[in-house]
Amino acid sequence: MHDQAEKTVKRETVTERTLVIIPTYNEAENIRPLIESILDRYQAGLDLLVIDDSSPDGTADIVKSIMEKEPRVTLLSRPSKLGLGTAYLMGFRYALDQGYEQVIEMDADFSHDPAMIASLISGMDGADMVIGSRYMNHTVNVVNWPLSRLILSKTASIYTKLITGMPVFDPTSGFKCISAKALRSIALDRVHSQGYSFQIEIHFRVWKKGFIIHEVPIVFVDRSVGKSKMTRKNIVEAVWMVWWLKLLSIIGRL
Repeated sequence: MHDQAEKTVKRETVTERTLVIIPTYNEAENIRPLIESILDRYQAGLDLLVIDDSSPDGTADIVKSIMEKEPRVTLLSRPSKLGLGTAYLMGFRYALDQGYEQVIEMDADFSHDPAMIASLISGMDGADMVIGSRYMNHTVNVVNWPLSRLILSKTASIYTKLITGMPVFDPTSGFKCISAKALRSIALDRVHSQGYSFQIEIHFRVWKKGFIIHEVPIVFVDRSVGKSKMTRKNIVEAVWMVWWLKLLSIIGRL
C-alpha cells in the first residue's frame, strides 16, 4: 500500500484552471491515496476527474465517498471497460465544456509521481504541451520494470520517432499537460486509437498543428499493486498507427 501524502508538504499554487484526468479500472487500492496526495499538494485551481469503467473492485464507490467532502473531485462512470483512449477523449471534452485552461493526463497507479505535476505545469510557460519524459536526452529513468518491458517501450519510442519524424524523446508517455487551445485545434472525433498508440496520436496531432511541445524529465515507477492494463493488441496497434498517422499527414487528412 502507498503512504498518504504528509500534511506538511508544501502546497503548490496553480494559477491556470487545470483538470487532472485519471482513467481507472480496478484501482481500488491506489485511487484514494492518489487523490489525497494530489489534493494535499495542490491548491484550488486544480481539480480531478476520475473516469471509471465500471470497476468490479469498487473503485467508483471510493471516489464517490471522497466527493462527499471534496468538491474538487468529479467522477464519470462508464457502463463497461471501453479503453484508455476513449476515457481521455471523454475527459478532454469535459474539460473544454467546463472551461478549463489546461488538462493533465496521468495514471492511477502511482507510476506517475503527483509531485511532478508541478513540473508539467511550470513547463507550460511558453509551451502548448509538456510531456513527462522517461527517456529525455537519451537517459532511461524507469524503476522496477522487467527488462523486456523496458526494451519494448524504448524501442517503440525510437521506432515512432524514425517513422514520424516527431522530435519527442518519449512519444508513448502517458503523463503530460496539454493546453485547451491545443485540444480545441485537433480533431478529437478522428482519434480512435488506444494505449500506446493513443499517446502517440495525440502528440503527433498537436505537433503537426504547429504547437510548441516541451519535455521534462520524470522517473517512472512501475505499479506495486494491481495489474498492468497493456495488451498485445495495444502493441500491434502502435506498430501500424505510426504509418497511418504519417499517411494522413502526407495527404492532409489529420
